[in-house]
Amino acid sequence: MARLSRADIFDPSEIAAVHVMARANRRCFLLGHDQVTGKNFDHRKRWIEDKIKQLAANFGIDLLAFSCLSNHFHLVLRSRPDVVKAWDDTEVARRWWSLCPLRKIKVEVDGKKTWIPVEPTEWDLNSIRNDPVKLANVRSRLSDISWWMRLLCQFIATRANAEDGEGLGRFWQSRFKAVRILDEESLLAGVAYVDLNPIRADLAETLEASDYTSVQRRIDALKAPVDSCSDSNTDGNSHRADAFLCPVSIDEVNDPLAARPSRSKKRCSDKGFLALSEADYLTILDWQARNTVASRRGQTPAQAPPVFERLGIDAEEWSRMARDFGRTFKNVAGKPISVEQARTLKSRRRFYVSRM
Repeated sequence: MARLSRADIFDPSEIAAVHVMARANRRCFLLGHDQVTGKNFDHRKRWIEDKIKQLAANFGIDLLAFSCLSNHFHLVLRSRPDVVKAWDDTEVARRWWSLCPLRKIKVEVDGKKTWIPVEPTEWDLNSIRNDPVKLANVRSRLSDISWWMRLLCQFIATRANAEDGEGLGRFWQSRFKAVRILDEESLLAGVAYVDLNPIRADLAETLEASDYTSVQRRIDALKAPVDSCSDSNTDGNSHRADAFLCPVSIDEVNDPLAARPSRSKKRCSDKGFLALSEADYLTILDWQARNTVASRRGQTPAQAPPVFERLGIDAEEWSRMARDFGRTFKNVAGKPISVEQARTLKSRRRFYVSRM
């Protein structure tokens, strides 16, 4: 069956959580240690993390989770057109210039020559904000997950090819995979699947040892001195290791319904995405990681963590969903009833998923 277009899965004008994944060409270890050639490209994982920090600071898109492995990376993103709508024309123009500057200068950073964008002039900003058509396109792009992935993948491919002395050639295997997440249960499974990827790949044994993952950054923030992260992650504290990540917890009773643009310059918004605390989320991850590492797939402890009961989630079913998320869901992810009710955005066709 032909692959669906992105426009049939998600629309930048709608708030949507999407799991995306991009794999290196021919599944080669172009982002880690290649045992065939003996070359080590682990530093490219840092490229990816640094780039997604820049994207998170400028796009109207929340970064919920990420993990970088040796031949692919995963992200869970949430488009926020409501936040972009709250930005004035100058802010929209400034953010787009930061992402796609038309003028750069070459400077020396850590002993290496690199190009950095120059600050936009009033004329540069006016070229966007005084053109209604261009301004509307830019507003749409700032909440478009396809544009996020375009800028990320293009940047990494260009830099890696230059490092390898390859002027041409495909770095990524194909277009990125995208799965729209339909409900809270599958959202929890999706972010857990991403955060647990290094453990599943036998690259790490614990959450805190899972390099280049969002869960490691959240743990780093918790381990930091009290004076640097004593407040909630929603206070815009830019010194936290996870400041560029969307906060985990959302208070469905007390949180305002407004867009909640971030008070920091590190991320899009301060609105969480799960109805549980960060501590509960880490507890769930640790429980699931122990199940996986101990090869007890699909098995649930006699006493499941209380958080499952509070969320009304069947622990065994959720464990299977989190374990097999990447294989089960192709275009959308959700409980059977959620998938049954969903339709493609343009052709209004039904979605199909592999049997769980």
